[in-house]
Amino acid sequence: MLKYSRWLGVAGLVALLAGCAHSPQQLNVTPTVTTQLNQVAQRQPVVVTVQDSRSSPTLGTRGGLYPDSSNLTISPQAIPHLRQQVEQAVAQLGFQVVPQGTPNANSLVVSLAELSYVSPKDSVYVTQADIGATFAAEVRSLNQRYNGRYSASAQHRFGYAPNQATNTRLVTEVMSDALSRIFRDPEVIRILQQ
Repeated sequence: MLKYSRWLGVAGLVALLAGCAHSPQQLNVTPTVTTQLNQVAQRQPVVVTVQDSRSSPTLGTRGGLYPDSSNLTISPQAIPHLRQQVEQAVAQLGFQVVPQGTPNANSLVVSLAELSYVSPKDSVYVTQADIGATFAAEVRSLNQRYNGRYSASAQHRFGYAPNQATNTRLVTEVMSDALSRIFRDPEVIRILQQ
């Protein structure tokens, strides 16, 4: 009977520790441009490039007892989705999106520069997440160049560790906010119109 009790105790401890560990999550983020866009251009040609320039594919960890095993990343489909969103926004503004190498075309390069998810590492329970996103934009006309950085952040508190769907939604919201700021910058529009 004593051996059985010990076995139950060990099994209970293993189950408790397993509950404190979080598995990695790959987030299928789908950021959108939420800014109201008015047609301001007259079909001027624009080459659009969207890229991931982050130094690491990992946003951060989900925290918990074993934070090193709970990395967060975004899906490989995120960058093609971002490109589609940027191209749609440029077209809604009245520009014509054209292929690389088109003569006399202006260019817009949008880079995902930073994406972070920070949760407490000194606690078994995930109670908070600080999420941040930064896009860099480079706009070029034939005789002008402009660089801007556009950031957004949010802090969320939880009573329990957020699941993949919740984290996907929260990261998508912050990315959408940062992405939309590019198209609220009048200097970006002004140079593309030249």
